[in-house]
Amino acid sequence: MIVLKTILLRLKGPMQSWGTSSRFETRTSDYYPSKSAVIGIIAASLGYRRDENEKIQKLNDLDFAVRIDQEGILQKDYHIARSYKANGNIDRTYVTKRYYMEDAVFVVAISNEDDIWIDEILNGLKYPYFQVFMGRRSCPIPADFIIKTSDEDPIKALENLEWQAAAWYKNKHKNYRADIYADKNLITEKQASKRNDRVISFSQKERKFAPRFEVRKNIEMASGEEKSLDFFESI
Repeated sequence: MIVLKTILLRLKGPMQSWGTSSRFETRTSDYYPSKSAVIGIIAASLGYRRDENEKIQKLNDLDFAVRIDQEGILQKDYHIARSYKANGNIDRTYVTKRYYMEDAVFVVAISNEDDIWIDEILNGLKYPYFQVFMGRRSCPIPADFIIKTSDEDPIKALENLEWQAAAWYKNKHKNYRADIYADKNLITEKQASKRNDRVISFSQKERKFAPRFEVRKNIEMASGEEKSLDFFESI
């Protein structure tokens, strides 16, 4: 019997951004974290450089699943950038469109059969070599983002983990069904869709990604006992 070790991570905050198709001045965000973005978090935690492609590509072998515990709201940020001439005068001013997911909560599950490798990743996440972010440098990882480890596979671990949404959100959504997006091999009975989400290189000279197949399922979340909200929780 193969025993897996799964790390469960909670990604929450005022703003997150998980783009897989940004082009030029438009920086989009998907509605939930990409596997490539989580690989980037792990790679930075372990101290991998952007051009260490062999080390980074190995992280694609991790099993990955993400559960949407609190759906965020897509927001667009007004942002300008300027380029300057050699004499210091402004050469060009242009507007960029940057999208974020506001007030969202996601639970990520990563696992592998190699317990030593998973323990190394867990240690890196606890004591990161480089600062890690939720998609952009303006979106730092929360201090309590490591939930726990589990001996279950990623899907079972997510199915058995309590709902991580805020109390106000649980009170508002009494019959919430959380979507789970996972690697195709983790949910074989469902039809898979393609996402440009397999890391080839994070190099700043030429970032490259390849297609990855993922499957979606949903589960009903139980909020447990209802909790009355104080003034600050309700706003």
